[in-house]
Amino acid sequence: MTPPARLQAAIECLDLIVDAARARGAAADTLIQRYFQTRRYAGSGDRRAVRSLVYAAIRSLGEVPASGRAAVIGHARAHDPALLALFGGDGHAPPALIDGEAEAALGLAPAWLVAALAARFGEDTPRQLAALLDRAPLDLRINTLKAARDTVAVELGEVEAVALSPDALRSLVDRNIDTQAAYRDGRVEVQDAGSQFAALACEARGGETVFDLCAGAGGKTLALAAAMGNAGRLIACDTDRARLQQLTPRAARAGATIETRLLDPAREAAALADLAGTADLVLIDAPCSGTGTWRRNPEARWRLTPARLARLTAEQDRLLALGATLTRPGGRLVYVVCSLLPVEGEARHAAFLAAHPDWETHTLRNPNGGAAVSSVVLTPGDDGCDGFFMGAARRIC
Repeated sequence: MTPPARLQAAIECLDLIVDAARARGAAADTLIQRYFQTRRYAGSGDRRAVRSLVYAAIRSLGEVPASGRAAVIGHARAHDPALLALFGGDGHAPPALIDGEAEAALGLAPAWLVAALAARFGEDTPRQLAALLDRAPLDLRINTLKAARDTVAVELGEVEAVALSPDALRSLVDRNIDTQAAYRDGRVEVQDAGSQFAALACEARGGETVFDLCAGAGGKTLALAAAMGNAGRLIACDTDRARLQQLTPRAARAGATIETRLLDPAREAAALADLAGTADLVLIDAPCSGTGTWRRNPEARWRLTPARLARLTAEQDRLLALGATLTRPGGRLVYVVCSLLPVEGEARHAAFLAAHPDWETHTLRNPNGGAAVSSVVLTPGDDGCDGFFMGAARRIC
């Protein structure tokens, strides 16, 4: 493909992504993959170049653009003016620019979201926002059920340790980790260092009864299994059958012993009634806005609205209340969201404690070392990982 043809392909991919953002359809990665499945003429270099341009355009524009063409033009005007010369070229180039078309308005995020983040970061908001839209590194978690970090580090090469987790390695080069023997035989998993810290902060111990109430595909569940040394009872729950089914082969590859329960969204409490009051630990990695993961899913800025955020906070409150029913006296609950909006973090943790007088704040390990803390906030700008809020509570009686 010529450079103008690659530009046109990026515009077509972005058209699909813009439409999906408005309709809450498939994610950008999925749409790009589908696009190239019907265009076998595109080589691997073409696919990489188009994908890179698509994500560069998404990161440039906070508001949902009018079209893929508008997204590319806005990105070009701000960051890569040479792209504008490709419009109207030979072959499969996009049509030529018309008068005034290159005057797209730019912003890194919708104004209401910038204001919400500013409530946390204040004058540091521009730096933190820029870090949220940077490219994420490839972080790996060593599965201590099967391997030691130093051994795998030597085997993989071109990796470095990450301070947030003693089991974390960060790749210093682009690599297809799923082709590596260490991945295929379950000695490493792909997991952001902040997500690894969230699992460590739970301090799950062998012999305990532990719930991962919103397990999804089980990234944190697998980390909990390793922390427990496969000793105890670990129960992964979710309402999404497709995601939860991914955990079974992952657990087998990792050598992890995990029970799974697929829950009916309308009958979660009834489905878990036999386990009420049994948990030493409940992890609630709640559905959220995903503002902390914009490095990986920058188009999520286009999907979030105040109304959707309100629905998410209501769901977070509901899941915290459900988790409380599973916890034994003296047991603990760890609440995690990959969000940096205070309304999804501190506000939900405080609301839970206010509504449950038989619970108290429980401390978490400090990501910087030293004394335990009442809550943890991780950011790409400060910690080099995805953004997270973590808070814990303990049932008194």
